[in-house]
Amino acid sequence: MAIVADDRGPVLFRQQRLGRDRVPFTILKFRTMRDGEVTRVGRWLRASGIDEIPQFLNVLAGQMSVVGPRPLTAADVERLGWLEPDSDERFAARPGITGLAQLFAGGGADRSRRLDADYARRAGVPLDTAVVAASFAVNLFGKPRVRRTLTRWDALRVRALL
Repeated sequence: MAIVADDRGPVLFRQQRLGRDRVPFTILKFRTMRDGEVTRVGRWLRASGIDEIPQFLNVLAGQMSVVGPRPLTAADVERLGWLEPDSDERFAARPGITGLAQLFAGGGADRSRRLDADYARRAGVPLDTAVVAASFAVNLFGKPRVRRTLTRWDALRVRALL
C-alpha cells in the first residue's frame, strides 16, 4: 500500500533473470524505482531488504532457493563475461533470494563469481543457516550496519567455521 500511496505505480517489478543452468525465469520484487530514480518508499524497502519478499513466490515455483547465487539478467552475464564454461559452476545451483555475494558485498565481479562458485560447491544446511541468520540481521539492523560487521570478518574464515 505504501508503494501505491507514494507514487501510484504498480506494486511489483518483474524482470527476466537467468536461473539454474542459465534457464530464464521472471523474478518478482516490490517496485522501488520510478523513472530511473529510487522512490522514498523504495529507499526504505531496499535498506530493509523487504523489496525481496515477493521472490518467495519464485521459491514456491521452484525457480529460486532461499539461499544461492544472485540471479542475473542475460545482459549482466554477458557484461561480466560469465558466458564461458568456467562460470558453469556458478549456474549449477538454483539462484537465491540471499547468498554469500550479497552479504560479503564489495570486491567486484571476480569476488562475486568466486563467492557464488564457493556456495555452489559448499551448499548445505550449516552454510544456508548462517546466510539466512545474517540476512535476518540485515532486515533488523539495515544493510550498511551489517555489511560493516561482515567486512571485518574474512569470508573464508567464517565459512571455515561452518
